[in-house]
Amino acid sequence: MKILNQILLICFILFGISAYAQENIMVKGQVVDNNGTPLLGASIIIKGTTTGTQTDFDGYYQLNSVPNNGTLVVSYIGFITSEIAVNSSDAINITLEEDAESLDEVVVIGYGEMKSKDLTSSITTVKAEELAAVPTGSAMQAMQGKVAGMQVVSSGSPGQGPTIRVRGIGSYNTGASAPLYVVDGMFFDNIDFLNTADITSISVLKDASASAIYGVRAANGVVLIETKSGAFNKKAEITYDGYTGFQVAQNVLKVANAEQFTTLALESGSAPDADYILNAMQRYGRSRVNPNIPNVNTDWYDEIIRPALIQNHSIGVTGGSEDVSYSVGANYFGQQGILDTKNEYERFNLRSKIEFNANDWLKVGANTVISNATRYDGDNSAWRAAYFAVPILPVYDEVLANDPDVFPTNYANAQDLGYRGGQNPFPLLDFNENRTKIRNVLANFYAELDLIPTKLKFKTAYNHNYQTFEYRSVNLPYYIGDSFQRPDASLTKSNTTISNQIWDNTLTYKESFGNHDVTVLAGTSFRDESYQFLTATGLNFPLSGEEAYYLDQAQTIVENSVGDGGAREYGFSYFSRVSYNYDGKYLLYGTFRADGTNKYQEKWGYFPTVGAGWVVSEEPFMQNNGVFDFLKLRGSWGKLGNDNVSGSNGSITSSVVTTALGDTMFSGLNTGSDFTSLKWEVTEETNIGINASFLANNLSLEADYYVRDTKDAVIPVQRPLIPGSTRQNVGEIRNSGFEMSLNWSKKVSDNFSYNIGGNFSTLKNEVLSLDGQQYIDAGSAEFRQRSIVGEPLYAFYGREVVGIYQNEAEILADPVAVANNLVPGDFKYKENGGDPTTIDDDDRVVLGSYLPTYSYGFNFGFNYKNFDFTATASGQGGNKILNRKRLEVIFTSDTNWDRDFAVNRWHGEGTTNSYPSAAAVRKGWNQKLNDYYVEDGDYFRIQNITLGYTINKNGKLKGVPRTRIYLTAEKPLTIFGYNGFNPEVANGIDNQTYPIPAVYTMGVNIKI
Repeated sequence: MKILNQILLICFILFGISAYAQENIMVKGQVVDNNGTPLLGASIIIKGTTTGTQTDFDGYYQLNSVPNNGTLVVSYIGFITSEIAVNSSDAINITLEEDAESLDEVVVIGYGEMKSKDLTSSITTVKAEELAAVPTGSAMQAMQGKVAGMQVVSSGSPGQGPTIRVRGIGSYNTGASAPLYVVDGMFFDNIDFLNTADITSISVLKDASASAIYGVRAANGVVLIETKSGAFNKKAEITYDGYTGFQVAQNVLKVANAEQFTTLALESGSAPDADYILNAMQRYGRSRVNPNIPNVNTDWYDEIIRPALIQNHSIGVTGGSEDVSYSVGANYFGQQGILDTKNEYERFNLRSKIEFNANDWLKVGANTVISNATRYDGDNSAWRAAYFAVPILPVYDEVLANDPDVFPTNYANAQDLGYRGGQNPFPLLDFNENRTKIRNVLANFYAELDLIPTKLKFKTAYNHNYQTFEYRSVNLPYYIGDSFQRPDASLTKSNTTISNQIWDNTLTYKESFGNHDVTVLAGTSFRDESYQFLTATGLNFPLSGEEAYYLDQAQTIVENSVGDGGAREYGFSYFSRVSYNYDGKYLLYGTFRADGTNKYQEKWGYFPTVGAGWVVSEEPFMQNNGVFDFLKLRGSWGKLGNDNVSGSNGSITSSVVTTALGDTMFSGLNTGSDFTSLKWEVTEETNIGINASFLANNLSLEADYYVRDTKDAVIPVQRPLIPGSTRQNVGEIRNSGFEMSLNWSKKVSDNFSYNIGGNFSTLKNEVLSLDGQQYIDAGSAEFRQRSIVGEPLYAFYGREVVGIYQNEAEILADPVAVANNLVPGDFKYKENGGDPTTIDDDDRVVLGSYLPTYSYGFNFGFNYKNFDFTATASGQGGNKILNRKRLEVIFTSDTNWDRDFAVNRWHGEGTTNSYPSAAAVRKGWNQKLNDYYVEDGDYFRIQNITLGYTINKNGKLKGVPRTRIYLTAEKPLTIFGYNGFNPEVANGIDNQTYPIPAVYTMGVNIKI
């Protein structure tokens, strides 16, 4: 019996060991799609736990400590989630089915995420692969044409980001209409420091319901950026992505050549202009082709423009163990400017993101981005100078080559021909240097606690952004003529330091019971924003090179140039959100945020939002309807605050007034106040939308209509009986419009699939109230913009041209022409009120707005075996551009003209009824803001074309890294009618706009 008991004990121990060994096993395998293509980054989680991993580059995974009777939950964006029973198997290969609806795709929202099908707000997400195709140093530039309702106005200058507007402009301070950027929880005014390759996705929160959780910074929309993360239980993956290419100026503005200029000068009837032509022929000789013009024909734009290089190189490593995930990387971006001077931008970035599972209930993480950039800005006034410079002037003047008084270069001087200005743009390019060093450090630290597993979670996060800007402007002396010189070398330096801190704490509770799903979020946020600056200018430092570019080397410090200042703003906020889902059909969503600030006298603002959705396709009566695979109706309303307007300022003033009454002098005190007591502007928005999919989920539709009113807008208000104005929260502005996105995708065979889509949006911007004032003016008298109730904000305001006087009979028949001594070739203006015998300021009307009334984007792509191809296009219309260069002839009359005018000018009866004569443009009558100078800004652009080929796409060649080689053409073609370099002008006034180049690159992406 004793022996039997011992045998039973041994068997029991062995059975226990065997049972324990079988209880937890290691499982590995590969995850692929229907084509057998490995899925990189697919998620594999042990059901009922938070333990999991992600697939590597070849789709392989390995997961330790898996219960032999457990279940694996496998998910991937765009595919149907699958649950696989382990059944003691240690090798499990998984094939996921495509989910064309992508309704289970998780969308990032403020302080959390939601499934796409549960949204009641207007949110558009752009993934990393869509951004990667665009060779640019600014991630937001890659968004152009991709999001309905978001305007992206490009900038061609290296290191300068685009202007972004979401659903129009809602503030009289147009600089206060930029969206809020949130990068991994940190607030930014722009994200130009980020490397596009480091971004996982960009989500644009367009309506108030989506944005309001971020409070007073979110009134103009929110752009959420997620940077790349690692993955648990994933072997290290090394990725290199780089491209190099060149930029070419496109649509270069044509100006009059020497022959056209000579003709115009002689037609103008100006005796001095005719003499200048003779002076040029005497100094530089006569043309052999046409002896009546000088032997100089300079195309100044051709002289100052160059092809420019662009390159980008990124390397990253991602992976993780069972408890730690990591993603680290480095990037270099370099871009020359097409302006032929010290004009370039380069940026070095380092990033790291680490997440650590301390135990089953605590997760901690850190995310850092370090950016170090240097930007050299060319003197942009060179563009203006090149437009006006006469073509009969050479770049260099050999007559001055041996002149000892001319230094350091014998540049030609138009004053030597009799012109009033030197005109040559090269002194601006060669003797100026503007350098800015930009350093940016983003640090994010967080801890996440599972208080009740899968139900109650607490997260605390600290974000700190530290920026420094070191600006140095060097102006070197030169002498080319008595009035074309710079006698003093000047050096201006300024240092600005910005420190922004945010501490967020959130508590999230999720509960499901029956058909009910509820998620509740509550949180607080503390923010501390401060900056300080120091600036000064010195004169006459040693001309020995960059080692002398310091203020202590200057002989003189300009006293009134010294500035030292700063500011600090801080605030505290409470916020909450509730989302409710009943049976996947009925959706409710609401947020409330209370913001406190030290910026205004009104310390607190309260901003609620609410949204609702109805998934109609889930109703029994919609089953098997034969039309809709998915249909959701949604609507939202909300209020947001805008604290981008400057805070309260001003002071109480007093002065002693002395006057004589009779023979006695009396003194008194005159007091006044220009103190402005302000609060945040308030945006109230209503949004109605629809989401639908058709034709076996191959066709998807998203459409929205919105009305967005800015109330309590800060405007200048005239004070009764007191000169001047004061700022008050009494204006009201409305932006309204319709947005639609339509996308079709189709898998034709295992080797071929394609997609095509587009978006379209409208915008109506309107002034609703000016607190009883008739209008508010902006700009100078010569370039007037006016805000009028019922019209767009800052509309161009001038005269309407109805034609050109053709002959003397027309002059004599028009009292206005007779009274103003007009002649054939002058503008004929429309009489719009007042005295019919005169044309004056009362005849001015609104000539249009610089805001487009509609915009659109298209995309097309296909995959055939190892080849991939994408093409995108974008455009806009309904906006106007003030061609200020043309109108600036009012300041001088001895400069060049553009070729469009030279070819199409009026030069005799019947030649044109739109363009004035060469003599007319010099007269004050024709130098008024009118619709000849305010032109259409419509354009269509092929945005991007990319062709790629992938080696080892399916990962079947062991030891061979997956390598994609690609070619891109960015902005290769733009079609427009505006008489300028490009129709993208941020404020609608083209004076010296930097051209936007076409970019051609070749790149490679390698994953190991």
